[in-house]
Amino acid sequence: MADATFGGYSRFDLELEFVQCLGNPAYLNFLATQKLLDRPDFVAYLAYLRYFAEPKYACYLSYPGPTLRALELLQQEKFRKEILQPTVMHRMVEEGIKAATGDRT
Repeated sequence: MADATFGGYSRFDLELEFVQCLGNPAYLNFLATQKLLDRPDFVAYLAYLRYFAEPKYACYLSYPGPTLRALELLQQEKFRKEILQPTVMHRMVEEGIKAATGDRT
């Protein structure tokens, strides 16, 4: 039996694209403002997606560091509430830029 596709994409492809979006702090803030991070079923889905931390799946991530870090942070209820705050989102963006440029000041 062939793998199911959704709009021509496999479930893995769709999950990969979604997980990679989690590396964007603005997207995390968007999910929070839409109240998705308050839904137990969505939080369970985020827990399920932790399989991307395994080396055989992490190799498909374009930016594994920020993506996997965000996925781990999303496991914490405190973070899911804090990401609603624009200051938290902006701090994450700044930290990401500093890490990418090697600027540790």
